[in-house]
Amino acid sequence: MKVGFFSPLPPARTGVADYAAALLTALRRYGNVAVNAEDADIALYHLGNNHLHREIYARAIRRPGIAVLHDAVLQHFFLGTLSEAQYIGEFVYNYGEWGRGMAQDLWKNRARSAADPRYFEYPMLKRVACASRAIIVHNPAAAGAVVAHHRQAQVSEIPHFFVAPPLPDAADTLRLRADLGIAPRTLLAGVFGHLRESKRLTVILRAMERVWRAGADVKLLVQGAFASSDLERSLGPRLAGDPRIVRIGYLETAGFWKYAAASDVCLNLRFPTAGETSGIAIAMMGIGKPVIFTAGDEIARIPENACLRIERGPAEEETLADYMLWLAANPEAAAAIGRNAAAHIVEKHALESVAAQYWQALSDLGRGSV
Repeated sequence: MKVGFFSPLPPARTGVADYAAALLTALRRYGNVAVNAEDADIALYHLGNNHLHREIYARAIRRPGIAVLHDAVLQHFFLGTLSEAQYIGEFVYNYGEWGRGMAQDLWKNRARSAADPRYFEYPMLKRVACASRAIIVHNPAAAGAVVAHHRQAQVSEIPHFFVAPPLPDAADTLRLRADLGIAPRTLLAGVFGHLRESKRLTVILRAMERVWRAGADVKLLVQGAFASSDLERSLGPRLAGDPRIVRIGYLETAGFWKYAAASDVCLNLRFPTAGETSGIAIAMMGIGKPVIFTAGDEIARIPENACLRIERGPAEEETLADYMLWLAANPEAAAAIGRNAAAHIVEKHALESVAAQYWQALSDLGRGSV
């Protein structure tokens, strides 16, 4: 069996590219896997929500195989790759003629698409769900979105994998913290990755103001490049002008792990959500850091004692502030959550286990047993 592997790969600056590169190496231990192979018995298509996946998506529809949905909302992919008429046609294909007016309004106001929940309520998955021989997702929220668009879709949930990285030793981590002005007992909360409206930075900053007014010894690390110029204009000066905030831009892998190791807790809030599993959150859990998530089906497989959850709604800011105050006052509790997180990742998210599940799915279709 020959597997065709279709995905962005490094040096593309996307989490999907890094994920795909590691998975490709692991799958090759099982058999013949070739990048962009036209003569494969079965194709594996990695699909995300940006223009890098344009040709891969088109091929996944034209020559169906197994589609991996790293985002379970393709709305923004279509906004960025289709003309107005094509976009409206795709929306109508997904949701019926009644939605034509909605599609016209969404197109007209697409500048708001990064933050307006309406764009996340219409994932536009029908075409890939109907065409694909099978769909792979990483969490129950994504699986539910696929089935809602095509009840007969064959959907497999395979966890997002984790590979243990080389981490700096304790002395190097303490030196980095000292260079950043972070005392050994200060709680350093980190936001990592591309900075989008959906990462709730404004809520996080308001929650931190509550924490600082309470006198807690907490600082905030914000790492990553802004994905929105509007968001950068809005929040950039605020992040750069406060000594209680450490602002770091885009980092290559080695640099990311240095700052990840130096952090005490990861803030991984999401709203609106694209049904994605955060590779950064999985990585932080894997190295034993507590993660604060927005509650939802995206994290339904994570044990209650292995993370902290915040419900969406008016209490979001207050709850986050309360969690931060509690973690700052109870470092042993934070450490326990981190240990539980790492144990869960070892059990469910090891690359070897994930690759075996992928290979089984490929084998079932590639050898005609499905």
